[in-house]
Amino acid sequence: MLTKKQKNLLLFINKKLRASGVSPSYEEMKDSLNLKSKSGIHRLISALEERGFIRRLAHKARALEVIKLPETASANDIYNSFSPSVIKGGLDTEETKIDEMEIPVLGKIAAGTPVEAIQNEVARIPLPSNLEKNGQYFGLKVQGDSMIEAGINEGDTVIIKRSDTADNGKIVVALIDEHEAMLKRIRRKGKTVALESANRNYETKIFGPDRVKVQGVLVSLYRNF
Repeated sequence: MLTKKQKNLLLFINKKLRASGVSPSYEEMKDSLNLKSKSGIHRLISALEERGFIRRLAHKARALEVIKLPETASANDIYNSFSPSVIKGGLDTEETKIDEMEIPVLGKIAAGTPVEAIQNEVARIPLPSNLEKNGQYFGLKVQGDSMIEAGINEGDTVIIKRSDTADNGKIVVALIDEHEAMLKRIRRKGKTVALESANRNYETKIFGPDRVKVQGVLVSLYRNF
């Protein structure tokens, strides 16, 4: 479990790395947390490194790499701004440029009750410029409110990278019984697959491993596309 300052610093570093590819300076980190000295930043970075969230890159001044983010991080925490219609993330409002590459929006995905799995292309949206171009991506418009505590609201458009695997704790598009799709956080334990909501009003759904197939992993999010 991270302290509030450790988590905020980790998210700030991640935001800067995703936006520019360059680690923030110690001065920027100090200012982002409203600390009076840089010594506090050194202690926080050491704590994050000891817990396996970041690592320092050898032979590069103040170069940091984010290895993982806390599972409690919301979409608002993780993803950056790409255009005025895209979710604002991190601790400031700077925007990155939109790449010319476009991806299809394939209809709706349930954040609540399952809906029909795959629909036809209904629109196209730009791929955020900081995502790798060698993957396959698609968008789905969110229907329902079961992921609101992860910052994903009805009417948002999630950007999904196609994949048939996902680490525990990742938010995925899960295909159930070959015909229903849901946006949930996935966890596997033994011979069961749990699909968790991010809304305390919804129960976790438990399935056998043969009933659930991962179709892709959430990598970004557009607000009210």
